[in-house]
Amino acid sequence: MVIIFQKDYLRDIYRTGKTTDKKHRFQPEIIRKYIRVIDLMITQPDVLALKKYNSLNYERLKGDKAGLSSVRVNDQYRIEFEEKTDSDQMVATICSIVELSNHYK
Repeated sequence: MVIIFQKDYLRDIYRTGKTTDKKHRFQPEIIRKYIRVIDLMITQPDVLALKKYNSLNYERLKGDKAGLSSVRVNDQYRIEFEEKTDSDQMVATICSIVELSNHYK
């Protein structure tokens, strides 16, 4: 699947492992797991393939976050993303990574 980062700090963390945005600083272990999950998402043909990885706990969100989906980075952090299907490709899904969020805040 194709990954698009909606926020610069998310792209920076994935590419370099750090960000210049002082508001979004994460522990090195969270960054490693975030990069690992994004790499896994890139290798999958679509978001439904994420369901076979129980540790990711893929789910479509409800309530005020309706329209977003999420996968688990660890017990505390999740990657929230939008799912879009590209009409040029039959099964390819474009995921816009919206947020790396603290699940309990």
